[in-house]
Amino acid sequence: MRLFCDLHIHSCLSPCGDELMTPNNIAGMAMLKGLDAIAVADHNCARNLPALSKTCAAMGVLLLPAMELTTAEEAHLLSYFPTVEAALAFSEEIHAYLPPIQNRPEIFGPQQVLNEDDEQVGSEDLLLLNALSLSLDELVERINARGGAAVPAHINRGSNGVLGALGFLPAAPFDALEVARSLPCPMDLSGWRVTHSSDAHQLENISERDFYLHTEEISARAVLRWLKGE
Repeated sequence: MRLFCDLHIHSCLSPCGDELMTPNNIAGMAMLKGLDAIAVADHNCARNLPALSKTCAAMGVLLLPAMELTTAEEAHLLSYFPTVEAALAFSEEIHAYLPPIQNRPEIFGPQQVLNEDDEQVGSEDLLLLNALSLSLDELVERINARGGAAVPAHINRGSNGVLGALGFLPAAPFDALEVARSLPCPMDLSGWRVTHSSDAHQLENISERDFYLHTEEISARAVLRWLKGE
């Protein structure tokens, strides 16, 4: 079946995410746009996924649990997991590798943790935009050990795409590549599974029904199997 999806969205937990990117607003916009599945991938943290799992279920949208990690090389790496619990466990694991730099909400934006009613129940104190003290290879290994999929984010866009950060695509065991459609890609994508997502930080930027996967069912594990080529 065709599964229309947007596999890279930020909530208001990401300091760069708009404060309207709440669990209900994200799930509702995905439903209105006719998406079957979304992945909310906040920077280096998964604490809004429990609320999103409930709002997405209420709206009939599949949630693929995810995070966008910043490697020690300053490259952005999407990590996808089979369950919210697996993503939360990995979020706790990597938290120790964030530098001890406090967020300044007046400069970088608040890092809000919300419940399924869009009420703030907490916040992240450490600035989530910073790079982890874990290399790209180390993070890919840890993601795979938890049954997840590792996908370099927007490889052809900006200094945080792996091509901009490193100047080449390393030989790490990536499962797929995320490519920005609006920009040329300077490498041959033959043989790669490729995703196109919005990297939305505002509600209006969440994707329309313009990218889909072929999966045997609507489930997080089915999307992971596609990403991993299984």
